[in-house]
Amino acid sequence: MLGSSLFIHITKTTLTMVQITNALERVKVDGSTFAVLEISGGAELILSQTTQRYYATVCKCTIPFTGTMDVAKMLIGQKIEGEIVKVIVPPYQFTNKRTGEVMSLQHSFAFRPKDSQDLVGHTRVQEMSSMS
Repeated sequence: MLGSSLFIHITKTTLTMVQITNALERVKVDGSTFAVLEISGGAELILSQTTQRYYATVCKCTIPFTGTMDVAKMLIGQKIEGEIVKVIVPPYQFTNKRTGEVMSLQHSFAFRPKDSQDLVGHTRVQEMSSMS
Protein backbone atom coordinates (compact mmCIF):
# COMPACT_ATOMS: atom_id res chain seq x y z
CA MET A 1 0.00 0.00 0.00
CA LEU A 2 2.09 2.76 -1.33
CA GLY A 3 1.41 6.20 0.11
CA SER A 4 -0.99 5.06 2.82
CA SER A 5 -0.23 5.40 6.48
CA LEU A 6 -0.94 2.83 9.11
CA PHE A 7 -2.17 3.97 12.52
CA ILE A 8 -1.89 1.49 15.36
CA HIS A 9 -3.59 2.30 18.65
CA ILE A 10 -2.27 0.34 21.60
CA THR A 11 -4.48 0.20 24.65
CA LYS A 12 -3.10 -0.96 27.95
CA THR A 13 -5.66 -3.07 29.73
CA THR A 14 -5.23 -3.73 33.41
CA LEU A 15 -7.20 -6.70 34.65
CA THR A 16 -8.11 -6.21 38.29
CA MET A 17 -9.23 -9.31 40.14
CA VAL A 18 -10.32 -10.14 43.66
CA GLN A 19 -10.46 -13.58 45.21
CA ILE A 20 -13.14 -15.22 47.32
CA THR A 21 -11.28 -16.08 50.52
CA ASN A 22 -14.03 -17.17 52.92
CA ALA A 23 -17.72 -17.99 53.26
CA LEU A 24 -19.46 -16.70 56.37
CA GLU A 25 -22.91 -16.97 57.87
CA ARG A 26 -24.73 -13.86 59.08
CA VAL A 27 -27.86 -13.54 61.19
CA LYS A 28 -30.72 -11.25 60.16
CA VAL A 29 -32.76 -9.25 62.69
CA ASP A 30 -35.53 -11.89 62.46
CA GLY A 31 -33.05 -14.63 63.45
CA SER A 32 -32.75 -16.28 60.04
CA THR A 33 -29.31 -16.75 58.50
CA PHE A 34 -27.76 -16.02 55.13
CA ALA A 35 -24.37 -16.48 53.49
CA VAL A 36 -21.84 -13.80 52.58
CA LEU A 37 -18.62 -14.13 50.64
CA GLU A 38 -15.44 -12.55 51.96
CA ILE A 39 -13.41 -11.20 49.06
CA SER A 40 -9.83 -9.97 49.15
CA GLY A 41 -7.86 -7.70 46.85
CA GLY A 42 -4.14 -7.82 46.21
CA ALA A 43 -1.46 -6.82 48.68
CA GLU A 44 -0.60 -3.14 48.98
CA LEU A 45 1.94 -1.14 50.96
CA ILE A 46 0.65 1.40 53.50
CA LEU A 47 2.70 4.01 55.35
CA SER A 48 1.97 3.87 59.09
CA GLN A 49 0.92 7.25 60.50
CA THR A 50 2.37 6.22 63.89
CA THR A 51 5.71 4.56 63.03
CA GLN A 52 6.34 6.12 59.58
CA ARG A 53 7.22 2.60 58.36
CA TYR A 54 5.60 0.74 55.49
CA TYR A 55 3.64 -2.44 56.05
CA ALA A 56 1.81 -4.77 53.69
CA THR A 57 -1.92 -5.27 54.00
CA VAL A 58 -4.79 -6.79 52.06
CA CYS A 59 -8.13 -5.01 51.74
CA LYS A 60 -11.18 -7.21 52.29
CA CYS A 61 -14.93 -6.88 52.34
CA THR A 62 -17.98 -9.12 52.35
CA ILE A 63 -20.73 -9.28 49.76
CA PRO A 64 -24.15 -10.93 50.08
CA PHE A 65 -24.61 -14.36 48.50
CA THR A 66 -27.97 -15.82 47.49
CA GLY A 67 -26.94 -19.47 47.64
CA THR A 68 -26.43 -21.87 50.51
CA MET A 69 -23.37 -21.99 52.78
CA ASP A 70 -22.31 -25.26 51.12
CA VAL A 71 -22.26 -23.59 47.70
CA ALA A 72 -20.56 -20.48 49.14
CA LYS A 73 -17.76 -22.67 50.55
CA MET A 74 -17.23 -24.26 47.13
CA LEU A 75 -16.55 -20.80 45.68
CA ILE A 76 -13.54 -20.15 47.93
CA GLY A 77 -10.51 -19.55 45.71
CA GLN A 78 -12.51 -18.34 42.70
CA LYS A 79 -11.50 -14.99 41.21
CA ILE A 80 -13.92 -12.23 40.25
CA GLU A 81 -13.20 -9.23 38.01
CA GLY A 82 -13.35 -5.99 39.99
CA GLU A 83 -11.59 -4.31 42.87
CA ILE A 84 -11.82 -3.53 46.57
CA VAL A 85 -12.14 0.22 47.12
CA LYS A 86 -11.93 2.45 50.18
CA VAL A 87 -15.16 4.32 50.96
CA ILE A 88 -15.34 7.38 53.24
CA VAL A 89 -17.91 6.89 56.04
CA PRO A 90 -18.80 8.69 59.30
CA PRO A 91 -16.03 8.24 61.92
CA TYR A 92 -16.11 5.13 64.13
CA GLN A 93 -13.83 3.56 66.74
CA PHE A 94 -11.66 0.53 66.02
CA THR A 95 -9.53 -1.34 68.57
CA ASN A 96 -6.49 -3.16 67.21
CA LYS A 97 -6.70 -6.58 68.90
CA ARG A 98 -2.94 -7.11 68.68
CA THR A 99 -1.83 -3.82 70.21
CA GLY A 100 -4.93 -2.63 72.08
CA GLU A 101 -4.63 0.73 70.30
CA VAL A 102 -7.98 2.50 69.81
CA MET A 103 -8.18 4.32 66.50
CA SER A 104 -10.78 6.58 64.97
CA LEU A 105 -11.36 5.45 61.40
CA GLN A 106 -13.35 7.11 58.68
CA HIS A 107 -13.40 4.46 55.95
CA SER A 108 -14.84 1.10 55.04
CA PHE A 109 -14.18 -1.19 52.09
CA ALA A 110 -16.52 -2.18 49.28
CA PHE A 111 -16.36 -4.20 46.09
CA ARG A 112 -16.68 -2.46 42.72
CA PRO A 113 -17.40 -4.87 39.83
CA LYS A 114 -15.47 -4.44 36.57
CA ASP A 115 -16.83 -1.65 34.34
CA SER A 116 -19.22 -0.44 37.05
CA GLN A 117 -19.44 2.46 39.47
CA ASP A 118 -21.76 0.51 41.79
CA LEU A 119 -20.37 -0.49 45.17
CA VAL A 120 -21.33 -3.71 46.93
CA GLY A 121 -20.79 -4.82 50.53
CA HIS A 122 -19.54 -1.89 52.63
CA THR A 123 -17.48 -3.47 55.42
CA ARG A 124 -15.93 -1.58 58.34
CA VAL A 125 -12.46 -2.49 59.51
CA GLN A 126 -13.73 -3.76 62.89
CA GLU A 127 -16.11 -6.17 61.20
CA MET A 128 -13.26 -7.73 59.24
CA SER A 129 -11.08 -8.19 62.31
CA SER A 130 -13.72 -10.38 63.95
CA MET A 131 -14.24 -12.64 60.94
CA SER A 132 -11.29 -14.97 61.44
